[in-house]
Order: sequence, then C-alpha cells, then structure tokens
Amino acid sequence: MRPEKANIVSDLSEKLNRSPFLLVTDYQHMNVDHFGELRNRLAPTGAEVHVVKNSFLKRAMTASGLPDVAEQLSGQTAVVTGDKDVAPVAKILKAFAAEFKIAALKIGVVDKNVLSTAEVELLADLPSRAVLQAQLLGVLLAPATKLVRILNEPATALARLLNAKTVKEGKPAEATT
Repeated sequence: MRPEKANIVSDLSEKLNRSPFLLVTDYQHMNVDHFGELRNRLAPTGAEVHVVKNSFLKRAMTASGLPDVAEQLSGQTAVVTGDKDVAPVAKILKAFAAEFKIAALKIGVVDKNVLSTAEVELLADLPSRAVLQAQLLGVLLAPATKLVRILNEPATALARLLNAKTVKEGKPAEATT
C-alpha cells in the first residue's frame, strides 16, 4: 500500500478507535449542499461525517478491532463517527434521510456490536440520554417516596384526628404546618 493510502487508513482507524459508534450510510444521491447541511446538523452532537472508500474502511475497521462487515460495504459510502451518545446522531440521520429521501443508512457499529438498519432506527426513536436518566431516577426514587408517605401517614392521621376533635368541641383550630 502506498504511504499516502496507509496514512488515510491510519487516520480513519484513529477516528474509529476514539468513537464509541460508527454509522455507515450510502450517500449516492447527496450533493455538496446536502453534505453541508448534514454536517451542520451533526455538529452540535459532536459527530462528523466523512466520505471514505470501502477498501479503506474495511482495513481501518480490521485495524481497530471492529467486526467484519465487508459484505455490507458496497456503493458510495460515508461514515459518521462521534465522541458522545449515538442516539441523537441516529435521530438526525433518520430525520435527514426522511426529509431529503437520501443518505440511506447501511449499518451501525456500537461498542463493537453490529446493528442492522432497523436497530439503528430504534436507537433514533429512543429519548435522549438525559431524559432516560431522569426516568431511571424517578423509578429509583419511587419506592423511597412511597416509604416516606407510609411512615408519615400515622402522624398525619393523628394530627387530623386531633384537629377534628378540637373543631368539634368548638375551640378554634390552630394552623397546622
């Protein structure tokens, strides 16, 4: 392999090693304006899109220890890598493909596991990481909240009973806090 090609494969391998995910898409019908729009949409998520030759991607994936997906690499290929969560990136790609009817997703690789197009689209439909963390926190806090209510109920019931008895006897009720 010529040195310049080896450098390209080496740079791509470094990107793959730094990224927790790799999304491979077909860019056959995309023009320069579409690429610019896609890059602008991906930038806030910390993701990048690059056009690569299939042979370079195969070698870089092998060098990075990623699974062999050579049979799915055909046609014009662009790869999306990033340094954060894959779900927002998948959501952007899905919306972009639906909006422009281009950039068909081929495969995804997340944590060295190959995902089909359908699985990546399921990732795109997930809520953001922050929302999922908030939901998990709510689930974890629910039993503690119920326990506090149960433990507090006898004291609250006694206070209501005493207040009702005071009102029944005609004495003014004191403010409860």
